[in-house]
Amino acid sequence: MKRAALWLLVLLVGLPTEEVLSQQRPPAATKPAEPAPAPAPEPPPPPYEPQLLKLAEIMGSLAYLRTLCAGKEAQEWRDRMTALIEAEGRTPLRRERLTSAYNRGFRAYALTHRSCTPGTQEASTRLAAEGERLARSLAGRYGG
Repeated sequence: MKRAALWLLVLLVGLPTEEVLSQQRPPAATKPAEPAPAPAPEPPPPPYEPQLLKLAEIMGSLAYLRTLCAGKEAQEWRDRMTALIEAEGRTPLRRERLTSAYNRGFRAYALTHRSCTPGTQEASTRLAAEGERLARSLAGRYGG
């Protein structure tokens, strides 16, 4: 009977039924939120991490400079970085560090080189030589 009277009142007054029903229902018991589980700690980085990050930075610089000078292998540097991240990016944080190093190298030269000049080409040649030495050193010392 009480419910029928309430519906009649709703029809006469024109209140939306959801508003009336929400006022009528007792509030639901809220369950306290469980804290999210802590993420697993990241394993320690390998001993060659600093050299690997430097190599990623060089690759980013070369990707920018070779693109700027319309080098044939400009896209190769991006592809090589993708392969490096797939091979060495075992954790999200590690992938982030590698990607950040690549982007840092890319941006560093984007700030100072706007067109392909002899200086740009010289920087590209020197970076390629440094990257090759570093890659050979890493492969010789740690395998790969």
